[in-house]
Amino acid sequence: MKLTAFLSAATLVASASTAAHAGDSSDPIVIPIHNWSSQIVMSNVVGQIFEQMGNHVEYVTTDSQAVYESVRLGDVTLEMEVWEGAFGASYRAALEKGGLHDAGDHDAVTREDWWYPMWTKDACPGLPDWKALNDCAHLFATAETGDKGRYLDGPVDWLKHGKERVEALDMNFTVINAGSAAALWAEIGSAEADKRPVVVFNWTPNFAEAVWPGEFVDFPVWEEGCDKDPAVGPNPDALYDCGNPTSGYLKKAAWDGMRDKWPAAYCALTNISFTNPQIAEMAKMVDTDEMEPEEAAEEWLSANQAVVEPWITSCKG
Repeated sequence: MKLTAFLSAATLVASASTAAHAGDSSDPIVIPIHNWSSQIVMSNVVGQIFEQMGNHVEYVTTDSQAVYESVRLGDVTLEMEVWEGAFGASYRAALEKGGLHDAGDHDAVTREDWWYPMWTKDACPGLPDWKALNDCAHLFATAETGDKGRYLDGPVDWLKHGKERVEALDMNFTVINAGSAAALWAEIGSAEADKRPVVVFNWTPNFAEAVWPGEFVDFPVWEEGCDKDPAVGPNPDALYDCGNPTSGYLKKAAWDGMRDKWPAAYCALTNISFTNPQIAEMAKMVDTDEMEPEEAAEEWLSANQAVVEPWITSCKG
């Protein structure tokens, strides 16, 4: 722990902590941790804010799809990164059952889809059109995929439906799931040395867009119902025959009991809103600068006192 960073961030909320904690339960606020860097750092940032307000916090490693059921039941208290493309269906299903609610949007706008670094476009100049990508499928073939192109999708629990899209659009690709976000970055990094064409799952905001300029593949435009109704999208017999939303939301979700049990912390949660650059910076501190998530959170708080202060001071009393 960097003592100077901790003291600086703690000073920020010292005047608010007593008042903020007065109405909050002494039970721990349970914050879930998933398997990508921005979520881990962001969750630690928020947890440290709650601790500095006088609350107790626990972190639990939780599946990124099942977490919404856990929030709904009160087993965890909140979720800081509800990505529309990856987790919208699980979030909406839990919302319909009751027990959790929308705690507000971040300022960040998200996109999650097939992506390639710019050197790939040099080899396949028809990009970003998905039909051009399919025509260039042979450029992505490996020993693992034979004469088909290799698309490296996210971890299985992210449920990106890459296989369903390949089938729905009759693409000449084989979908391979990465074991982690780090495996995606390793794939891009290894392809960079000899400018080997590569297409992987990627998302924004994250640090990768600053390290490797690239583009998302343009699939048929997302239409509401593309994941539920075969009649929606270009293939009338299949689901997932369109791209993900290009301007997706990034929400916060909270257990319904949070606002009464920890009113000050809940007030701060509803105020918190991160931007694309802020989230990308958090990811970079771990993925590029190789900081531990807790240390990255402390450093981010220390450098962003002016951003954080209004989230807390409005929750006094």
